[in-house]
Amino acid sequence: MLSLFLAEFKRSFVQLRRYSSELIGGVVGTTIIFYGLFLSTQYIAGPGFQFGTRLDSIIVGYVLWALMLFIMGDIAGGLQQESRTGTLEQLFLSPYSASTVFLLRAIASLILNLTINLGILLLIMALTGSRLAFPPTLLPPLLAVLLGAYGIAFAMGALALTLKQVQQVLSVFQFGLIFLFTVPVESWTGSARFLGWLLPMAPGAGLLRGVMAQGAALDWGILAVALLNGAVYFLAGVALFGWAERRMKRLGKLGGY
Repeated sequence: MLSLFLAEFKRSFVQLRRYSSELIGGVVGTTIIFYGLFLSTQYIAGPGFQFGTRLDSIIVGYVLWALMLFIMGDIAGGLQQESRTGTLEQLFLSPYSASTVFLLRAIASLILNLTINLGILLLIMALTGSRLAFPPTLLPPLLAVLLGAYGIAFAMGALALTLKQVQQVLSVFQFGLIFLFTVPVESWTGSARFLGWLLPMAPGAGLLRGVMAQGAALDWGILAVALLNGAVYFLAGVALFGWAERRMKRLGKLGGY
């Protein structure tokens, strides 16, 4: 298992180094999109308008969304790439299960993805003048968000494994996810609050907004909800991926394009 993890980490690093133009384009593009939206909103609101902590909260949500895009690219995008290059069946013939291979691949690239998104965050902070806090208490809610993100990524991977061509579906779904990261579901009340707890990654994203943007103390009760939310979505995503793998093997369509 350790050898597989080290091999996947080396693979991610080599790809990152050899295709560094893609990385630079992604970082610059993601930053420019947010800065363009920031300038447009500032123009509409007028020079005297003060964003306050709302801007900080939106920045946290936007960077989490960018991290989610990288994670989905590792699993769902990776499956499509393996299918196009004809190496998909080789992964499923390895001594490890496909779920294990893609999970360790995702974990191996997590360090690189977190570094990339930290760079995006620092660039956005420099351009907008935002001031975010980075206390150690941000780690548990970040873990909850990552669990949910990988669960959703595995579910999208199951879709890619089944349908092979899902670029447009993934694009629509990815832009729909920005709602979960930018809308302050933690401020909802009544029955809507319970709905917010059921949405994937929403409780953890709300905690991160509170800790990083508002300097709030970590709510351990909500943290338990966020971790449970992430764990449920993660297990459901892995189970769905395993079902799709078994079905494609049974139908003999694993390597079909």
